[in-house]
Amino acid sequence: MKTKEFKVGLVVTIAIAMLYFGFNYLKGIDFLSTTNKYYAIYDNIDQLAISNPVLVNGYPVGRVSRISILQKRNNHVLVEMEIESDIILTDSTKAILNSELLGGKSVLLSILPSKKSLNPGDTLRAEVAKGMFDVLSETATPVATDLQTTLRKFNTIIDNLSKNSQHLEIIFTKLETTPELLNKTLITANGKIEDLSGTFKGVADNLNGTLHDLRPTIQNFKIISDSLKMLKLNQTLVKMQQTISNLNQTLARLNKGDNTVSKLLTEDTLYVNLNRLVKDLDSLAVHFNNNPKHFLGPLGKSKAKIERDKRKEEELKKQVAAKVPAKKP
Repeated sequence: MKTKEFKVGLVVTIAIAMLYFGFNYLKGIDFLSTTNKYYAIYDNIDQLAISNPVLVNGYPVGRVSRISILQKRNNHVLVEMEIESDIILTDSTKAILNSELLGGKSVLLSILPSKKSLNPGDTLRAEVAKGMFDVLSETATPVATDLQTTLRKFNTIIDNLSKNSQHLEIIFTKLETTPELLNKTLITANGKIEDLSGTFKGVADNLNGTLHDLRPTIQNFKIISDSLKMLKLNQTLVKMQQTISNLNQTLARLNKGDNTVSKLLTEDTLYVNLNRLVKDLDSLAVHFNNNPKHFLGPLGKSKAKIERDKRKEEELKKQVAAKVPAKKP
C-alpha cells in the first residue's frame, strides 16, 4: 500500500516538475544556458510584458525577466532583462522598445562598437522606437502644412478669377460693339480702295503714254552710242597705224648705217677702244697697288725717277734669284 502511494506521489512530483520546466521553457527560459542580467529604465513601456523577447538584429538573445515601477523617480519603469552570457554589450548599446504591427512588444538591442564593455547588472540606454502612427503623424504634418498653403493659393486664385470675370464681362460688352465698327471701317476702306484703284489706273495709263513717246528718243540714243563707239575705234586704229609707220622708219634708218646708233650696232671700234681702256685701267691699278709712293708722295715722282726705281727693283729681283740655288729635279 505504501509502495503504491510512493509511486503515485513520485509520478505526480515528476509531472509537476516537467510542467513547471515546460511552462518556463515555453516562456523562453533556458535552464541549460547561463544568462546575465541587465536593466533599462523607460518612461512608458507601452504594455511590455515579462517573457517578451530581447532581440539583436531580429535574433532572440534573451527575454524580459522582471518589470517594476520606480515611484521615487517619477514612476519610471525598470525593466530587467536576462541576456545570454556570450553576448558582449558595450557602453554604447541601446535598448530600444519596439512595437510590432500586430501589437507584440520586444526589446531591440543596438550594439554599437566601443572600447568599454558593460558588466552584468549595468543599466543600458533606453529608447522607444517610433510607431506607425508616429511616423504617419510626422509625415502628415508637412503634408497638412502644404495642403493649407495650397488651399490659401487656391482661394487667392478664385478671388482673382472673380475679379477677372468682371473684366471679361466688360470686354465682352465692348466686343458686342466691335462688329458694327468693323463694318463701318470696311465700308470706308472699300470706298478708299476704289478711289486708289482709279488713281493707279490713271497713273498707269499716263506712264504707258510717256513710254510710248520716249521710244523714238531711246532709239536715237542707241544710234548715237553706236556712232560714238565706232568713232573711238576708228581713232584708235589711226593712231596704231601712225605708230607702226614711225617704228618702220626708225628701223630703216638703223639699217642704213649713216648714224651713230647704227654704227654702234654694226661696227666694233667702240668695243675695241673700250677693251683697251679696261686693260690700261687694270695695269694702272696693278702699278698703284705695287708702288703707291709714285702717286701718294707730297709732290709725286717724275717719270725718270719712276723708271729708275723700276730698274732697281728688277736688279734686286735678279740678285735674289742668283743667290737662291735651283731645285734639283
